[in-house]
Amino acid sequence: MIRPEISAVLSRWREVIAAGGVCVFGLWLIWLGGWFLMPLGALVIAIGLGWAVIGWRRLRFARAISAPGLVDVVEGRISYFAASRAQALPAPGGGAPQGLGGEVALRELVEIRLLRLSGRQYWRLRTREGEAIMIPLDAAGAEALYDAFASLPGIDMGELSAAPGRALAMQALWRRK
Repeated sequence: MIRPEISAVLSRWREVIAAGGVCVFGLWLIWLGGWFLMPLGALVIAIGLGWAVIGWRRLRFARAISAPGLVDVVEGRISYFAASRAQALPAPGGGAPQGLGGEVALRELVEIRLLRLSGRQYWRLRTREGEAIMIPLDAAGAEALYDAFASLPGIDMGELSAAPGRALAMQALWRRK
């Protein structure tokens, strides 16, 4: 009944729209008046605005799925299941292709970088042991990385949200201290 393109836009913006609904509910509580409902309405609006800001930032992470593989974040572990070795990154100097798949625990993570290789952007997550996993920004499930990264100590989520829009070849976004 709803056109597919409208449904896609509403689905993409669903979190921000829901936060707007919470703000409208808070305004309604304020409109009802009273010593109890007015402060409660203000609190509901503050919660809705905070949720809207988080939803807006997550929106920058959500992209159309156009890269191979699947990202999964479960209990502090980030896993990337690459589609095949044929779709892996070309090695520097023309060697064998480098695989993209793997997993890393958030507690072992020491560095997050954003790389642009062959016209596509990748998150490069490096562990204490020096192992690195590269995850395309537009892989299925990559939007879940926003919440995973938010749990890291000292990370600037505003910087992280803005990074994909820049045209730099490499950006160091976070390093464990």
